Amino acid sequence: MKKIGLIIILAIFILFLNPNTALTCDVCAENQPAGLENITHGEGPTAIWDYIISWGAVIIVGFTLVYSLKYLIKPKENSQSHIKNIVIDNL
Repeated sequence: MKKIGLIIILAIFILFLNPNTALTCDVCAENQPAGLENITHGEGPTAIWDYIISWGAVIIVGFTLVYSLKYLIKPKENSQSHIKNIVIDNL
């Protein structure tokens, strides 16, 4: 099991750390705003609202990730009246 996890982590690092995976063409790189060159094809963010929406989404996804991991690792469902016990008791 440890080997599979190691292989998956290694594959992710190779995929995301390879400099050729996400390079843009020369025309797109010239049209991107400063700081975002060579990230994506097409037109980059054009107004401040594009950045606000993007960073708002990043913050929401970050909170969602943190809380989902928190409640998956330690759910704190110790009460005998919790709904999961209805299913467990019927088995």
